[in-house]
Amino acid sequence: MPPETLTPERILEATEEVLRRYGPAKATVVDVARALGVSHGSVYRHFRTKAALREAVTERWLDRTSKELSVIVTADGPAPELLDRWLTALFEAKRHKAGDDPELFATYMTLIGESGGVVDRHVTDLEAQLTTIIEAGVSEGEFHTSSPATTARAVFDATGRFHDPCYAPEWSRPDITTDFEAVRDLVLRGLRS
Repeated sequence: MPPETLTPERILEATEEVLRRYGPAKATVVDVARALGVSHGSVYRHFRTKAALREAVTERWLDRTSKELSVIVTADGPAPELLDRWLTALFEAKRHKAGDDPELFATYMTLIGESGGVVDRHVTDLEAQLTTIIEAGVSEGEFHTSSPATTARAVFDATGRFHDPCYAPEWSRPDITTDFEAVRDLVLRGLRS
């Protein structure tokens, strides 16, 4: 049976496992190559540097959340309901990432610190998704704002406690869901006035 073709996706999957096992300080491209049963040169053919590989795995991790949320943006339904679902899904996705695999979450926090451009693109994508929902709400007569993009940034900033990784230690508190719901409801009421 011929060996599996080495693809960027396979390399990123292996890199994630290596990072989980060794952490960002000890994980090497050689470890990734070993996990794949190839030479480190084969990995470098797809990712020119260790930094490029680490950036790609970070982008892949962040893109999972963006893709989950984009389904909500394109769903049928009134904008207030979509915004409610979107904000709730963002909070849940971030909270699960932090709580379900704390070691990998810590690893990604280190990698995110190295990959500022990736994070900026992620935030830009999330704000664009929010803008789309808010524009729909304005078109429906449900939301009132003269600048949906500015309002989207404000909503993103206002809810930061529930998606910015620096707040991750708070996400396991018993009252965090109540706090989130209060902020979400305030945002929704504000957009309707």
